Amino acid sequence: MITIVCAKCGQKLFKYLKIGEGKILRCFKDRITKDESIHKDFLLECPCGNPVGEDMGEWYKMKQHHFTFTGKKQK
Repeated sequence: MITIVCAKCGQKLFKYLKIGEGKILRCFKDRITKDESIHKDFLLECPCGNPVGEDMGEWYKMKQHHFTFTGKKQK
């Protein structure tokens, strides 16, 4: 389980079950728990207004360098 955090203000956005190694390019909606982000039109935003990802249907396409994460990836 990892925590996605806004790179601009440090606000916790959501907890995500990351499976496998590699970059976080997509976040599948069914693996997200405790969502505190704002869903506006087709954007996933932080309350400070920083766009973190785009809604692509079943998953979010994450914008690199707009977020950081803490936690451990599962193998």
